Amino acid sequence: MLTKKNILVLFLFSLFHPMVFGQGCSDAGFCTVESFAPHLHDEEPADKNRFKAGVSVGAADYDINVFGTYFEYSRFFSEKFSLDAKLTTLSQSGNDISTFGLSDIFVNGNYKIGQRALFTLGAKIPLMDANKMKDGLPLPMDYQSSLGTFDLVAGFGYTVGRVQLVAAIQQPLTQNNNSFLAEEYPVDSRLRDFQSTNEFQRSGDVLLRASYPFNLGQKLKVIPSLLPIYHLSNDKFTDIDGIEQEIEGSEGLTLNWNIYLDYPLNDTQNLQLILGAPFIVRDARPDGLTRSFIASLDYRINF
Repeated sequence: MLTKKNILVLFLFSLFHPMVFGQGCSDAGFCTVESFAPHLHDEEPADKNRFKAGVSVGAADYDINVFGTYFEYSRFFSEKFSLDAKLTTLSQSGNDISTFGLSDIFVNGNYKIGQRALFTLGAKIPLMDANKMKDGLPLPMDYQSSLGTFDLVAGFGYTVGRVQLVAAIQQPLTQNNNSFLAEEYPVDSRLRDFQSTNEFQRSGDVLLRASYPFNLGQKLKVIPSLLPIYHLSNDKFTDIDGIEQEIEGSEGLTLNWNIYLDYPLNDTQNLQLILGAPFIVRDARPDGLTRSFIASLDYRINF
């Protein structure tokens, strides 16, 4: 019979098993929206304010390492309504290229329906146009700190017993200014291997999340989570001859495992570790969001 400890060991094994490492985990940022994440507490905090700060590290395509930070503030106006605002940054390094920049601001409102359901509506606001340059040439999306798109974000969460379910969509309303063409780089450049994204047109994503929280000991809380993300259609770019091309294989499913470990420091402060890795990826990920593995640590305080 599987115990809670057995389940935790299996999830950790699946995250670090070499058959999983080297795949990819991609999304446009909405899987980290607070209301779409698993709930680690049975009730909303009695305090009206919450502040979170976190860091993340990950491994991306083309031997690129990524490091991100975020700062988030939530305000609870009533038992039913709250607002969240999050600022993100990202740095990427690899292939003798290093970049850093502000990423996006996420703003969303949450409305609780009864005791089991939560509706979220918000937006992702880009803080850069996704067209950083090096030596006068545009860099691929893998070195951009934001997708550069203004996106609508909406989702619905529902709890059945201890199982937590979320469905959400993120749809770009604008596109970015990226102008990367691999053919413009020298034949011996590693960037010749990257997908061209000149006049990039990125499709939207939908996600589902199923989570099951349990306690491991007196203080440690654990939530394993299954996270499928579907990219709704093939992305497009304009080639060096000015012809619009579909990027075959960019539509499709990414299936991820996540595990959340939450440790309370006291009644108002928590530390949280999140680990994630994919089982299934799309054939093409031109947006540069692919992660073979990601780990993040955040601190939160209610006041």
